[in-house]
Amino acid sequence: MKFEIPEQQRVKARHPHEIFLINLIVNHILIFVSLMGMATSYPHLLLVVPVTSVLILGYLLIRSRRSLSTDPWFVKTHWQLCARRSMFFIIMLGIMAAAIVVILLISKGNPGPQHYAFGGVALLPTMLTVLALIIMESDAMNQARQGILSKGMVERYPKPDDIPVLSEE
Repeated sequence: MKFEIPEQQRVKARHPHEIFLINLIVNHILIFVSLMGMATSYPHLLLVVPVTSVLILGYLLIRSRRSLSTDPWFVKTHWQLCARRSMFFIIMLGIMAAAIVVILLISKGNPGPQHYAFGGVALLPTMLTVLALIIMESDAMNQARQGILSKGMVERYPKPDDIPVLSEE
């Protein structure tokens, strides 16, 4: 559904999606790949990625909760959309971490080549989730720029009467 939303609100509605995209692209792809090259010498340096991600995801969840009482309807709804996707990503990261812990426990702290293969299989769903979330958040950012929300989000967070609907598509 497309709504007549002031430009200032459309800009603010893009912010959660931009922050989440920065976390996904810069942190989980670019920084992770660049740190993998140094992982043999400094393995603890890889902890930068999950720590940064937890901080960003925590901010998104806290800010989305605050958005419920402070932001206009369109901005608030986009914050809630981003918060739902952030929670999904947190659950996915938790599943991946649990799988890695199980692999480390099975290998008794000394993983061999077969354990690395299982670790790669454990990472695959998370990598696919990151790719899907990048696409979804890019689309959500474009929708925020155009004043668009899905019918499901409008049903979950009913619009005020003073916001005109431009199209029902």
